[in-house]
Amino acid sequence: MAPPKTEDRTVELPDPSELAQTYSEVAQRASHLISEHVQRQLKKGVAAPADELGIAQAFMDMMAKLLANPYKLAQTQMNLVWDYFSLWQHSMLRFAGMQAPPVAAPAKDDKRFKDEQWQEHFLFDFIKQSYLITARHIHDTVCGVEGLEEQTQKKVNFYTRQYVDALSPSNFALTNPEVFRETVKNHGQNLVKGLNNLLRDIEDGGGNLRVKMTDTTAFELGKNVATTPGKVVFQTEMMQLIQYTPSTDKALKRPLLIVPPWINKFYILDLREKNSYIKWAVDQGHTVFVISWVNPDEKLAERSFDAYVTDGILAALDAIEAQTGEKEVNAAGYCLGGTLLATTLAYLAAKRKKRIASATFFTTMTDFSEPGELGVFIDEVQVSSLEKKMAERGFLEGSEMAGTFNMLRANDLIWSFVVNNYLLGKDPFPFDLLYWNSDSTRMPAKMHSFYLRNLYMENRLVQPGGIEIDGTPIDLSKIKVPCYFISTIEDHIAPWKSTYMGARNFGGPVRFVLGGSGHIAGIVNPPVANKYGYFLCDDPALPETAQEWFDASVQHEGSWWTDWQAWVTGHNKVQVEARDPAKGKLPVLEEAPGSYVKTRLDAQKAA
Repeated sequence: MAPPKTEDRTVELPDPSELAQTYSEVAQRASHLISEHVQRQLKKGVAAPADELGIAQAFMDMMAKLLANPYKLAQTQMNLVWDYFSLWQHSMLRFAGMQAPPVAAPAKDDKRFKDEQWQEHFLFDFIKQSYLITARHIHDTVCGVEGLEEQTQKKVNFYTRQYVDALSPSNFALTNPEVFRETVKNHGQNLVKGLNNLLRDIEDGGGNLRVKMTDTTAFELGKNVATTPGKVVFQTEMMQLIQYTPSTDKALKRPLLIVPPWINKFYILDLREKNSYIKWAVDQGHTVFVISWVNPDEKLAERSFDAYVTDGILAALDAIEAQTGEKEVNAAGYCLGGTLLATTLAYLAAKRKKRIASATFFTTMTDFSEPGELGVFIDEVQVSSLEKKMAERGFLEGSEMAGTFNMLRANDLIWSFVVNNYLLGKDPFPFDLLYWNSDSTRMPAKMHSFYLRNLYMENRLVQPGGIEIDGTPIDLSKIKVPCYFISTIEDHIAPWKSTYMGARNFGGPVRFVLGGSGHIAGIVNPPVANKYGYFLCDDPALPETAQEWFDASVQHEGSWWTDWQAWVTGHNKVQVEARDPAKGKLPVLEEAPGSYVKTRLDAQKAA
């Protein structure tokens, strides 16, 4: 049996003194971390094992149902044995130099098995197919158990996938051909460097492993990300309001207010000049204002969902009117920022105030009856446990929320970096999107509990009067302003069929657009890239189901940005002299992107 191919070149052996020094550093760092961990555990005391997420109970229920049907279990086991037998035949043919169709093949978009030796070398091909067969049978077995409650089944499915993904042969040094080659070529130095990287990530995480996804030292806000020129012209304890410097002589009379989600920082829409939605909107003649939410600490523990409306969007509208003289704006909200915008629109409708003339919603859910895989994390047991933790410190750590989102795409956002950083011993590549992804924010305890319970668990936002803002019951059906919904077909955070259901609850004209790709790439999709395309349905009355809408839709090339620009200017094309924030009525507080966005409280705590 031939070993995996390595490059035909002479490799110098590592210097013994350098090797000894490296081992010594690793030993010292590991000893220090172990000592700190022991001290932390002694302070906490020994606690009885707890099933705070209800995972153990879910799998116990699943096993009870599974064992109650021994015939079906035996049939499943026989099918697995038959597939193993077929794989053995396939491997013997490959060993003999003959070609044979694979018994199991990875999905086309599965990046774990992209190395050519997963196909070319019969041993690695055997390992790969054996894993894929086992993974498929495990998943199919637990997903097919009858009689489980819906939430229990979701937990079993989700955490089984996490288990299966973790055991992939690509995640281990001896069964990953790329890592095997690197280890032979560098005499194991990649594993030593990888261990150093592992210890660094544990140190940076304050004793918890926080896998580093990008070189965070390669980016600086205002220098090479979030670079669109502008000024902070207003602030409350909840947010700063940024007004961007115009790039055109004339501007649309009606300003544009962008509301980002409070769980992320706004500069996802201003990463680089060539893909910045903010820069592009400025270049189209919009007077762009953006809310930059505060990164809250324990001082804001009692700030509620209402505060994000009153001291956030409503305060921003008043500031924009003071700055420009315009009482009405076009508004756009991203993800939960869109949910907050819809809540504000309903509140304004209840108060019979017209401050927002049109609203745009990027991947926004207002109907949470089908929240996708995020629903796995939201039930009474888990929310109560989370509330208990938040009560102790007054907020939810941003890293905890980020970890939840990463689990939804574990192979791409966790295990690929485990292989790169710890097995191959490489430093993560500088990537602005992943820098933003790692720049997580906290959430006040009271507000976070409110939206988990009232939106996700009880779906009260779609119920007329189900939610009160500042003592006023709201109703989404009372929203009569024109609305533009852009969702994405591969979104795993805000599934497009769920966003479609929510769009049908509005009382005014709604234009629903379905873009390509996912939650981020499908939105940050500038026209110059000419990627993904988008779907439109000519029927102004949204069909009853998302599938009916999709069946009647037509795909268009290019970016949805140009379609949105035509839509928003179609409601008001009046232009005025461009407005320079430095010459406005509000005082300039500081340069964009502002100080609120620059606070990295999680990083400060870890340090």
